Amino acid sequence: MYPGASNTELCPTRFFTGDALYADDRGLSDDERAWRRTEYWQPYHDALAGELGRLRAEHGFVLLWDGHSIRSEIPWLFEGVLPDLNIGTGGGASADPRITEAVAAVAAACPEATHAVNGRFKGGYITRHYGRPAEHVHAVQLEMTQKLYMQEAPPYAYLPERAARIQPVLREMVGAALQAARALYGR
Repeated sequence: MYPGASNTELCPTRFFTGDALYADDRGLSDDERAWRRTEYWQPYHDALAGELGRLRAEHGFVLLWDGHSIRSEIPWLFEGVLPDLNIGTGGGASADPRITEAVAAVAAACPEATHAVNGRFKGGYITRHYGRPAEHVHAVQLEMTQKLYMQEAPPYAYLPERAARIQPVLREMVGAALQAARALYGR
């Protein structure tokens, strides 16, 4: 996904710590990978594509928000500490720039969180595959660090007071994206 960088896999073989997921580092056979793709991955993407098509037919456009969370430091994947809010639009290819700008403006106004646009996380498969602004489908990925709402180390506790501070920002980011998309289509 990111040439020259460590990446995760469709069927992961290690934990986010970098430790092997399977005993003796055996991993999965090609047959097992193919079975998992057929049984889990493909039905999900068939359903997603169908829903995007339905929504575009009903509303004339679609805003796909692909939300993820990640620890702020994962040495085997990247050096240093991630920004708190990582907004990805495939380097600008998966959403109209006005949508990206609206989302980034909300993130920039949040004094408790750092942010980046199309930095280390530019958007994964869903964002890059489904985001087609010329076809009125705009996709934005948000990779949010877990420290904004939970402990990133055992016992991995949810922290309601932290979560309460970031939740309004997230609502505002999604709202700004939707408002920008509606403005593009005069809705």
